[in-house]
Amino acid sequence: MQTASMSLTDQLKKFFGFNKFKGEQEQVIESVLQDDDTFVIMPTGGGKSMCYQLPALMSEGTAIVVSPLIALMKNQVDAIRGFSTGNHVAHFMNSSLNKTDLGIVKEDLVAGRTKLLYVAPETLTKQANIDFFKTIKISFFAIDEAHCISEWGHDFRPEYRRLREIIEAIHRVPIIALTATATPKVQQDIQKNLGMSNANVFKASFNRPNLYYEVNPKKEANSQIVKYINQYQGKSGIVYCLSRKKVEEVAETLQVNGVKALPYHAGLDATTRAKHQDMFLMEEADVIVATIAFGMGIDKPDVRFVIHHDIPKSLEGYYQETGRAGRDGGEGRCIAFYSYKDIEKLEKFLQGKPVAEQEIGRQLIFETVSYAETAVCRRKQLLHYFGETYEEENCGNCDNCINPRVEFDAKDSMVLLMSTILELKENFKANYISNFLAGEITSEIKSLRNDEHKSFGAGKDIEEIKWNSIIRQSIINNYIIKEIENYGVLKISDKGREFLDNPHSVTMVEPKKYDASAPVISANAKGGASDEELFAILKELRKEVARDEDLPPYVIFAEVSLEDMATQYPITMEELCNITGVGQGKAEKFGEPFLEAIKQYVEENEIERPDDMIVKSVVNKSGLKVFIIQSIDRKLTLEDIATAKGKDVDDILEEIEHIVASGTKINLDHILNDLLDEEYQEEIIDYFRETEEDSIDDAIQEFDETYSEEELRMMRIKFLSIMGN
Repeated sequence: MQTASMSLTDQLKKFFGFNKFKGEQEQVIESVLQDDDTFVIMPTGGGKSMCYQLPALMSEGTAIVVSPLIALMKNQVDAIRGFSTGNHVAHFMNSSLNKTDLGIVKEDLVAGRTKLLYVAPETLTKQANIDFFKTIKISFFAIDEAHCISEWGHDFRPEYRRLREIIEAIHRVPIIALTATATPKVQQDIQKNLGMSNANVFKASFNRPNLYYEVNPKKEANSQIVKYINQYQGKSGIVYCLSRKKVEEVAETLQVNGVKALPYHAGLDATTRAKHQDMFLMEEADVIVATIAFGMGIDKPDVRFVIHHDIPKSLEGYYQETGRAGRDGGEGRCIAFYSYKDIEKLEKFLQGKPVAEQEIGRQLIFETVSYAETAVCRRKQLLHYFGETYEEENCGNCDNCINPRVEFDAKDSMVLLMSTILELKENFKANYISNFLAGEITSEIKSLRNDEHKSFGAGKDIEEIKWNSIIRQSIINNYIIKEIENYGVLKISDKGREFLDNPHSVTMVEPKKYDASAPVISANAKGGASDEELFAILKELRKEVARDEDLPPYVIFAEVSLEDMATQYPITMEELCNITGVGQGKAEKFGEPFLEAIKQYVEENEIERPDDMIVKSVVNKSGLKVFIIQSIDRKLTLEDIATAKGKDVDDILEEIEHIVASGTKINLDHILNDLLDEEYQEEIIDYFRETEEDSIDDAIQEFDETYSEEELRMMRIKFLSIMGN
């Protein structure tokens, strides 16, 4: 490979205008220029692209850069051309080019004018392209986002596994592989697959001191996100969601609450995606709500916050996505919302995949759970995952360090834990061990008959969640080794064996509990009022309105709605419509006296209303709700509706109950008239009119099981539709 005589710093100044290199960039570039295979592990914002761009510009021939995303290629080609006098210096070759454009690219390549050619892995695998590349001089291959090679990586791409054989078929030239996220296991996998076992490896620290990490229980996440972003008005941020549907919902919620937000996901057409990305980069929009399709290679240095609405399926993904915050060294806040229900969803996604892939997927999910639930410094846990030791006990820039939890001496627990692991022949993973110690009988424990083991339940005075926490902290402190090669089986380290020989005091911290079932203000939850005095006033008012309307109180507003009113203090019709279980119809029919009472109470008691808590919600456009309403209008049976949506009749009935509780009328007469004579229906309607309680169990007892639960639920829906809506 030919290089110019001037120094690398002079070359950097000449091509890019920078006066000095960042981190280990200079050593990496020297390695590439010396024709050595080079492996670069450098966090987002560390300057990976410079490691192949500068040597490409300095070398004879064309450097071929394998990149996974078409949008990313265009951005990088545009950036390189911005430093050059002609467009020929850099091109991309992918499916977006027409025949004429492709001809221009090939002409520049044959003439030797192009220094950098960005290709998709799929482009590189086509035989016609392989034959063409054999005819041009190639300086080296750069494999960007190299973690895509590894099945243990967070963004596995099968095409990447073929890169080595294709490179061999074209020319045996040096390879530089680059990634922003690589655990020791992924690093090993990349080097093995690319035949780079003798490569020069450069691994920068994964510590980003300016990033603040926090994980919160997922309770009313949309509302929390709106309130959080309102503190950062006018600043750039990214909100990541796992599904396209959630992206649209969150983006719309932000928009109606005055945030300049745009959605970004693979379901949008390419033009819209490009437009939204450009608006974000040009600061015409402050927030992008996206799936992981957004952000790879996006060079926006002043992203001030990255919020995860859903916890990601791997720590590599989480690290890379949070790495888009604070790339300029300024403030970067990384907030994640966590519920174990989301983890269960991720595990369901693995069903139907090959067994080995399921095991890998579960292991990656377990690491994410460990991070979310950890009580130790989040920075320490994150860096440990990437094979790096963080020496400080308190980073001062994560929720666990700023608000540390209760400490305890774990000596006895660790002795029991490690003795149990050895008793079970070091054959089991963390979840199995924690369930075994806590005396929880799982299907796996039962199938192996370990519930009959003499040590089963030996630690039942400690909860399973705490045993998991003790295991995680023991792994971080190197008392226990988790064998990744063996799907996360726990082994005792040399340090752990020394501890067992001579136990000593070890300080650990209590786990942070995330109770997904805790009371929250949501459509289906009874949350408890924060202002008990107002709640009592509203409950009394509900009785008065009910007497005037000759209806049971629950028909006016459900108790959960009153609790929400006594928390949110709505004083306008719009705010009332955001209250749990209150739709437009119900608000207009019964809302006025309640709004007057709340307004008077607020004024008399000089209450400062939590305006930031009144987060506008978007109209619920749930596809299921719309489908149910349309199907009932078409007089379909509940069985037909349930079958069409792959659900039980009970699920459909529950959904209809929610629809009616919010104020929408539903007419089930086409079903009820086939089941119950008119006189029976009148008898049930009279019962619901007179009873004070909204209980189906009471109704079943009242009628001595004459009517089924399903019939009574449908009749209650009819009653509420007639009387309450």
